[in-house]
Amino acid sequence: MNISVLQEARYGYKPKLPTILTSGACKLVPVFGEKTGSAADSEAIASLFPNTYGASIVSYAKGENSDAKSVRNVGVILSGGQAPGGHNVISGLFDAMQAANPENRLYGFKGGPSGILKDDYRIIDAEYLAAFRNTGGFDIIGSGRTKLETEEQFETCAKVCKKHDISAIIIIGGDDSNTNAAVLAEYFLQKKHDIQVIGCPKTIDGDLKNESIEISFGFDTATKTYAELVGNIARDANSAKKYWHFIRLMGRSASHISLEVALQTQPNFCLIGEEIGAKNQSLDEVVDELVQIIAARADDGNYFGVGLVPEGVVEFIPEIKVLIQEINTLLAKEEKTFGAIADDHEKIRFVTNLLSSASAHVFSSFPEAFRLQLLADRDSHGNVQVSKIETEKLLSSMVEERLNKIGKGAKFQTLHHFFGYEGRCAFPTNFDADYCYSLGYNAFVLVAQNLTGYLSSVTNLAKPASKWQAGGIPITMMMNMEVRHGESKPVIRKALVELDGTPFKYFVFKRDEWARKTAYTYPGAVQYFGPAELADRTTITLALEQGR
Repeated sequence: MNISVLQEARYGYKPKLPTILTSGACKLVPVFGEKTGSAADSEAIASLFPNTYGASIVSYAKGENSDAKSVRNVGVILSGGQAPGGHNVISGLFDAMQAANPENRLYGFKGGPSGILKDDYRIIDAEYLAAFRNTGGFDIIGSGRTKLETEEQFETCAKVCKKHDISAIIIIGGDDSNTNAAVLAEYFLQKKHDIQVIGCPKTIDGDLKNESIEISFGFDTATKTYAELVGNIARDANSAKKYWHFIRLMGRSASHISLEVALQTQPNFCLIGEEIGAKNQSLDEVVDELVQIIAARADDGNYFGVGLVPEGVVEFIPEIKVLIQEINTLLAKEEKTFGAIADDHEKIRFVTNLLSSASAHVFSSFPEAFRLQLLADRDSHGNVQVSKIETEKLLSSMVEERLNKIGKGAKFQTLHHFFGYEGRCAFPTNFDADYCYSLGYNAFVLVAQNLTGYLSSVTNLAKPASKWQAGGIPITMMMNMEVRHGESKPVIRKALVELDGTPFKYFVFKRDEWARKTAYTYPGAVQYFGPAELADRTTITLALEQGR
């Protein structure tokens, strides 16, 4: 393997653990706290998860756990999209296993959940793992989006685990992956398969969180990576003084990434989908707000600026949300007929004729390119893939049209950017390296406590790693019922930006000033070396949430 100078240096980094975990799994005993419910729909969730619903939040105390010394074979799966730090979750898991008993074996199933269904794995040992410690990516075993959701799949998982004497599976993934983990854990208990299932919270979008999951891993690294890029563009804008940069950022269901990057860079505008939805703002109203900002800066002689647009913002705008829902339903119902249409114009005509009059009017008002993006291939849930919708171009074209109408569009020039994949596999920050290592280490401690259906939880994250707390929460406490493919299904509820939360309130307090003035901040590249306040700092969102 060819490695860079930075990668060589990062091999020498020793991730920090919460003090409680430094005792190792053999020296920790569980402390069970309050019983839990669910995020909503408690009766339905309880009926679907009779063996795991209502379990207690768990923490640890020092004490002898002789069972932790037993020889264990553990399987690990990377599921869903990449997020910085996944390799360190596996590193922490491996080190905890080896500390408990050097005879323990770690099976890495290749290519995501499909790996366990195909019995496609590799043994992860110290030599192989060494090349991946503190690095970005999921290439140690690869990832995938296969869903574990049928009884046939569950039985295949059980057979593969029994074949290799695997007594626990660690699923590293986001809300959908950990929903599957909860279902799998419940199934194993119902069928009396002696196999534990533990989840680790992953998503750069930041929408897998609650009081016990303060941040999902990868969010810190991704937002700092995007903030560096936005800061670089802002400095370029302030240097050339002739372009408005419309920047779309990842975040389908929630605007956490855009909010954090805005707090780090202080752009002239940042749309927050949750606010637009709460205010029931139309697309025209959103565009009018942007026009006011851009026109006001033009009045000051500033014909440049920077704006942030979360990729999922279109699904918060009422008329577009309704339109997308209609299109999703229509394309699911007319899948064969629509799929047989080759001509783009015919596709548009076919869909327009089947929409409600209100949605047809909205659909027809969009540029053809945007309409085709709304008709592109659906994701595994049958939903539009918002990452393929160039919302920033739609907004800038509508803004330009309005500016021309009021006589202020002569000097309005735009450049467009989408930052997504750039942040998914970056070298993890020190924070993510520590946090992910702790999540993995803690996952084995949960296994050693003979728990199942739990999510690895590390909290108190705004403080130094030594003061972090570790434990586990039942996955069912984060669940509610949602309609998927026309059926009501149990899923982990996504955590949206809280409009009454401190981070958003601070943003609201400052945004009018940032809109009119040129007040950009330039975060620069992620720092891996140097004083803790530079190299170990976490996100502004987390600091504000915890009053620091």
